[in-house]
Amino acid sequence: MKDVAARAGVGLKTVSRVVNGEPGVTPDTERRVQEAIDALGFRRNDSARVLRKGRTASIGLVLEDLADPFYGPLSRAVEEVARAHGALLINGSSAEDPDREQELVLALCARRVDGLVIIPAADDHRYLEPEIAAGVATVFVDRPAGKIDADVVLSDSFGGARDGVAHLIAHGHRRIGFIGDQPRIHTAIERLRGYRAAMEDAGIEIDESWVSLGATAPDRVRGAAESMLSGPSPVTAIFAGNNRVTVTAVRVLTEHPRPVALVGFDDIELADLLSPGVTVIAQDAAQLGRTAAERLFRQLDGASGPPERVELPTRLIMRGSGEIRPVD
Repeated sequence: MKDVAARAGVGLKTVSRVVNGEPGVTPDTERRVQEAIDALGFRRNDSARVLRKGRTASIGLVLEDLADPFYGPLSRAVEEVARAHGALLINGSSAEDPDREQELVLALCARRVDGLVIIPAADDHRYLEPEIAAGVATVFVDRPAGKIDADVVLSDSFGGARDGVAHLIAHGHRRIGFIGDQPRIHTAIERLRGYRAAMEDAGIEIDESWVSLGATAPDRVRGAAESMLSGPSPVTAIFAGNNRVTVTAVRVLTEHPRPVALVGFDDIELADLLSPGVTVIAQDAAQLGRTAAERLFRQLDGASGPPERVELPTRLIMRGSGEIRPVD
């Protein structure tokens, strides 16, 4: 900074004002300082800035899987909000592993991020209590925190699943299969609960062989679907609990000799171009990310009050697969 000040013919405080975007500098002086910065290759020392201001202008985002298409618009929305607040986004994937989540979260805290947006893999987040007490703003998204009170932004998984299954029932189906994610995951349980509620509302007794929870790996989902579609009383419709399950279900049903209805939770790429198009319960991933990030920056700006739960609505998109009527 001394070199920049000498070259521009100004004081150190003026250089500081220009670098930090503070008022009180004339346009001509700002131009001279900026020319000196460019000529000398000066870069602000953010480590020193952190020591002085106590803020890093960075936030962390912990996702389940960076490769999952659902998280693309969510991550982009968080990044856009962060950028609007002059902050850098650092993200990473927990791979649905609670230990890896904790390791990643604490590594971000060690790097002094100002706040965290977390899609949790763990069901116990008491390890975060010292970080939150130390001032790290924290918002959970898609699933609530475990064993601590914290802000959370969710989609209406229960209501969306109930609406999707009710849609299949309205088109004549009584034997409806449910294939979901692992039972320890909040969204999987809520969507199963919505399925059961819709069936109960219609007075339909559920055969437990119609229900399968587990990993979303294609082999596991394929086996569950083929089991439900076999035997003397196979299901006539399937409700898929998330986008990865839906993709495998589409492949299985394409090979199946008779038409089977399908409704998926989460939209999938090219769903409208398949024949028939895939009927889905869509959640707004971008709005989830945007809402969570906005709540995070409100915390960083000093907002107080008890943690809140925000639940965003889902919507049914009819494209054809969910409107197939049973053939028997």
